[in-house]
Amino acid sequence: MTDTILVTGASGNLGRATLAALHARGVAATGGSRTPGAGMRRVDFADRSTLELTGVATLVLVSAGYAEDDEVVERHANVVAAAARDGVRHLVYTSLTSAGDHLAFALAHRATERLVQASGVPWTILRNGLYAELFGALLMWAGDGVESAYADGALAAVTRADLAEAAAIVAADPARHAGRTYDLVGTPITAAQVADRLGVPHRAIGLGELRRRLLGLPELLPFQPPMIASIASGVRHGFLAEPGPDLADLLGRPVQDPLTMAVAAASATRPAVAGQPQAVLRP
Repeated sequence: MTDTILVTGASGNLGRATLAALHARGVAATGGSRTPGAGMRRVDFADRSTLELTGVATLVLVSAGYAEDDEVVERHANVVAAAARDGVRHLVYTSLTSAGDHLAFALAHRATERLVQASGVPWTILRNGLYAELFGALLMWAGDGVESAYADGALAAVTRADLAEAAAIVAADPARHAGRTYDLVGTPITAAQVADRLGVPHRAIGLGELRRRLLGLPELLPFQPPMIASIASGVRHGFLAEPGPDLADLLGRPVQDPLTMAVAAASATRPAVAGQPQAVLRP
């Protein structure tokens, strides 16, 4: 294998965008995925026989958080061990914002950070804030407006495109970022602002009502309702609203407006049945 940069999860939204951002910068990179597209490698974190990383200079490990914690940590451990074994020279991990320590999916990220830092491979950790796209998608259409359990709380939301560009910048010149942990959060937005842009009212519901609705959605996997409820509680109670400078500093420009992306996501995900969120937690 001769590719200098390998981006995992390249069939997913963040991995695909990161690979595109690298190519846009003229950087040689390839993607890995359980379901690889043209020009990609098959990389399945649960199948160690696919984790051949010889010749990879920089590995961008996009979190595979779409499972229970024990499964996620085991999968990530397989990749980190392969990186150390095969001589990867730098490992970039897309983690979760520091403000998200209380979220239901934080443990797998923090456990993976420990694995990365103890691997012996030079590393950079990108603690990504929550997507503006997710914030908008989790609003629930009901009647003539939208509902949420966010109440008046704000989220320092980020666009997926900005996070992908930041990952590409680090992967293209990893030595400059060795041993660094970046907190990549954006501009605070509220559900009321999204609703105002949509020209509809916003109504707040309680966390209990949100959980009841989530538990009634058969398409959600068992670990997802607690994840979604923890996001709503974190926003509602002000734990995820604090902005920070790291993302704009890495990009060398102002961050993109997260409100625009949240509005687009809310508009695009209007469910067929009022009051049901169409949540997708894949990265």
